Amino acid sequence: METVVWSRPEHERAGTPLLVMMHGYGTDESRMAKLFGSLPPGFSCAALRGPKMIGDHHGWFLLDYFLTHDFADVISSTNAVFAWIDSVKARHSSVSLLGFSQGMAMASTLLRLRPAQFRAVVGLSGFVLDNELLAMSESFDSPPPFFWGRDRADPVINGPATEYTGEWLERNTQLTARTYPGMGHAISAAELVDVGAFLRHYVLR
Repeated sequence: METVVWSRPEHERAGTPLLVMMHGYGTDESRMAKLFGSLPPGFSCAALRGPKMIGDHHGWFLLDYFLTHDFADVISSTNAVFAWIDSVKARHSSVSLLGFSQGMAMASTLLRLRPAQFRAVVGLSGFVLDNELLAMSESFDSPPPFFWGRDRADPVINGPATEYTGEWLERNTQLTARTYPGMGHAISAAELVDVGAFLRHYVLR
């Protein structure tokens, strides 16, 4: 990852739990960095910039209106994130993931490929990739804690993607699911309160 914004300076990170944060499609790491102050202060938060250029902004892999994806793009970005995590994880007590929109697709893909590596995962207004190759590689010894927050009327994540996401999460994770009417395709203050409670319970306690 060429661009990473941290919530605290390097000399304060040793031994802290790491929260890796991934933004949505067509934006950048600054979107996630704005959330630092609303997350539990015990974490070292790292907002990553997606490697794919989307106009003047960034993403993790190309998407169309129907959320169709190129699996080679997905794996390329996933491997880049894994390489970055591998370079820093020894300094931290645990690693958790938080992704918004397309970032949730990335977070859940990382979890599917290396489930034992992550303490907890947060997915906000996003989706899980419906992909046969990923499904074939899944092997969960125990269901990982997963927070899924969304607005049922989200105008961006389509019905089939939401249905698959719900089924996959129910089947594979220890799911905490919350909905926020009127939020749209966004992140709300009430949602962040719930995210904080989830992370304190599953990571910090």
